[in-house]
Amino acid sequence: MDDEEKAIFDRIFKRFDKNGDGKISSSELGEALQTLGSVTEEEVTSMMSEIDTDGDGYISYREYIDFAAANRGLMKDLSKIF
Repeated sequence: MDDEEKAIFDRIFKRFDKNGDGKISSSELGEALQTLGSVTEEEVTSMMSEIDTDGDGYISYREYIDFAAANRGLMKDLSKIF
């Protein structure tokens, strides 16, 4: 990951992490996804379970970066919105 890509990933993370605590809750994820269009609670739950690999109920920065690195195309699309 180069510096430009890291800056994009960081910017997106901060948009999702509304309260600035360094992790993304399911409600924060749901709120951010609502800006992209209609999203169901089941979709948010599914995404949380995919990205929250340690199962603590939050997406940590490390979990987010792992997901972002594995989904660069999606992140590129998100960077145009966020």
